[in-house]
Amino acid sequence: MAHTTTSIKVLATPEQVWQLIGGFNSLPDWLPYIPSSELSEGGRVRHLANPDGDVIIERLEAFNDKERYYTYSIMKAPFPITDYLSTLHVKEDKNGESSLVEWCGSFTPVGVSDEEAINLFHGIYKDGLKALQQAFLD
Repeated sequence: MAHTTTSIKVLATPEQVWQLIGGFNSLPDWLPYIPSSELSEGGRVRHLANPDGDVIIERLEAFNDKERYYTYSIMKAPFPITDYLSTLHVKEDKNGESSLVEWCGSFTPVGVSDEEAINLFHGIYKDGLKALQQAFLD
């Protein structure tokens, strides 16, 4: 099993960041790669579309509003992986005025090397967190 983690400092309080990203249906609000999201199964499954029109279906596995994180799995996606599990977590930075946002995932590569799969998701997480950081600078 392969895994990757990336994090970024965001110049907003953890409450402000969580308000933007904490909803399981909120990816289109801050992640340019995902222009649309629709919930099903009582809000526990999201159907995402990427710019190429590919469908990504993810299931909410854990949600903790107090500690500001959620964990999700991929049920269907155009990625060369299985057994995907990822967590998006907003933490308080040292001064309480900014946040540290961490996005990590583990997965089993299929038909590609661990390194290729890790590079793919590390890039998605890194670009996504940069877009999140930019949302609070605009």
